[in-house]
Amino acid sequence: MDHTPNADLPVAVIGAGPIGLAAAAHLVERGLPFVVLEAGDLPGASVRQWGHVRLFSPWRYNTDTAARRLLTIAGWTPPDPDELPTGAEIADGYLRPLAELPDIAPHIRYQACVSAISRLNVDRMRTARREAAPFVIRLEDGTEILARAVIDASGTWTTPNVLGANGLPARGERETAPWIDHALPDVLGADRQYYAGRHTIVLGAGHSAATTLLALSELVDQVPGTRVTWAIRADDPDRAYGGEGDDALPARGSLGSGLRLLVDKGLVDLAAGFTVHAVRPLAASPVEGGLEVVSRQADGTEQVIVADRIVAATGYRPDHSIAGELRLDLDAILGTTRLLAPLIDPNDHPVAPSARTAWTS
Repeated sequence: MDHTPNADLPVAVIGAGPIGLAAAAHLVERGLPFVVLEAGDLPGASVRQWGHVRLFSPWRYNTDTAARRLLTIAGWTPPDPDELPTGAEIADGYLRPLAELPDIAPHIRYQACVSAISRLNVDRMRTARREAAPFVIRLEDGTEILARAVIDASGTWTTPNVLGANGLPARGERETAPWIDHALPDVLGADRQYYAGRHTIVLGAGHSAATTLLALSELVDQVPGTRVTWAIRADDPDRAYGGEGDDALPARGSLGSGLRLLVDKGLVDLAAGFTVHAVRPLAASPVEGGLEVVSRQADGTEQVIVADRIVAATGYRPDHSIAGELRLDLDAILGTTRLLAPLIDPNDHPVAPSARTAWTS
């Protein structure tokens, strides 16, 4: 008999993406009750938004062991473990069949957006009987669900970083939102009209920025008048080029090599040491005109770039606002668990994946 407090209640998993559905698969194997709360209409809703992008990590690194076991029993044919999938292939070839398994499908609730989490009849200030109180998960429609534990696998896709170099929104950033796209727009497909024949500034020095810059460089060759500026905070781009030929993942290394070639050939204008201070529209809408992006240094000097559009590949942060009534013990800088923080600190590692929290407090 399971003597865990609230053992008859489900484990609540927030998000039906790769991590959330992997958690569901492990819960199935352990015979534990669970519910998956997905804000979107389909599994992998966020992944589908960058479905056109091919990953630099092969299939073997993008599927979970428990999920593969359940899928194999159901007759799923696994892809070549060494092939590089697109986001769409992961969503439709892996996440959808996983979500449709009879052991998982009945436990997924779509269009279930979590607005807050707390403990039953125990607010943040109260300690007595806290550990024994079940979690209360409130959805945006007012529905409340009780759970024995909560796994937040909602990701960070919906909470991108702002443009401002100081962590605050740049002046005018909210007003110029129609001119700004976040990471990985489909510049060669569905979003082509916004970039062809126009000047785009790509902000950021990570792999998402590199992927977009490489795609935009194809438009430079295809459509006259297409221009690309790559703006980074660092004084030189060497770190952004990564391991190149020495990278453990060849496709990731080729991103850096390709980016270096674009800069060397002048297909991309590099604006190094560019720290965004303000964004100013030059017209009433993106259709009528572009905008100015202003970098300001400590001595007050400014650099201004005029463009038609911005791609803000500036990363993402977790949003812990729904857990305001919980007692999360998080790293003060990264907002993740303390044990994970030193492993992903971007000050020490070139690539720091966004991390979320399994809530037990």
